[in-house]
Amino acid sequence: DIIKNDLPWAFDLGMHCKEISNGTATLELRYTKKMLRPGGTISGPTMMALADATMYAVVLGAIGAVKLAVTTSFNINFLSRPKANNLEAHGLLLKQGKRLIVIETKIFTVGVDHLVAHATGTYSVPRR
Repeated sequence: DIIKNDLPWAFDLGMHCKEISNGTATLELRYTKKMLRPGGTISGPTMMALADATMYAVVLGAIGAVKLAVTTSFNINFLSRPKANNLEAHGLLLKQGKRLIVIETKIFTVGVDHLVAHATGTYSVPRR
């Protein structure tokens, strides 16, 4: 519901949450031709959006619906060309402090076992 109601850009891109729990989340991004860049591969900004949304889901899974948590750092490595297909991102909480949460996200093409991208990020949690 948060994707649909509070992150309309993610909903419009075709993201949906497959699973969320304490410290993990899995999101899927439905493929459309609009995601392609020259050369027939899914664009980097598309994968970056999926990675960041997955990190946000991990944070909310860990601390509850604190919607004002924000990205403070983000790094991504593009490891291989994703096929023109749906993408799936698996997020994992690496460290949770009082104000900062560090997350890792691995992105795969659905149906393919090797990574297409690996991202890490830090979220800032507002004071309660």
